[in-house]
Amino acid sequence: MEPTEILPIVAIFSVVTVEFGGHALLRFITTDPDRLGAFRERFFRAGHAHAGVLLILSLVYLLYLPRAGFGDGLEWACGAALLGGVLAQSGGFFLHLGIGQQGRSSAGTLLTRTGALLLAVALIALAAGLIRAA
Repeated sequence: MEPTEILPIVAIFSVVTVEFGGHALLRFITTDPDRLGAFRERFFRAGHAHAGVLLILSLVYLLYLPRAGFGDGLEWACGAALLGGVLAQSGGFFLHLGIGQQGRSSAGTLLTRTGALLLAVALIALAAGLIRAA
């Protein structure tokens, strides 16, 4: 199978996990509002929102990827960078929620920044491929 046939399936199944996360957040907020605390709730919301938006972005990205004219290897690399970036950026918020402290960096902060870098690389590669193919 082609990368652009498999990776959208992964992204769509990942959206289901985001839906579960939304359910969990809603449950925390409505049943025991003080359970998370303001700091953790903020990072839960940020991780959840980034995951949802970036996964939808990935579905659009994967529609355009074949138009860039890349070979399978480069399509796999771009798709992996994109989905890895989504997981790292949103996952970093959740990691910081678990181990971070207010006003201080943590491994979660580094993971979020690494995810942003992976996303930027994937997006720039696609844009360059689309320009080249035009």
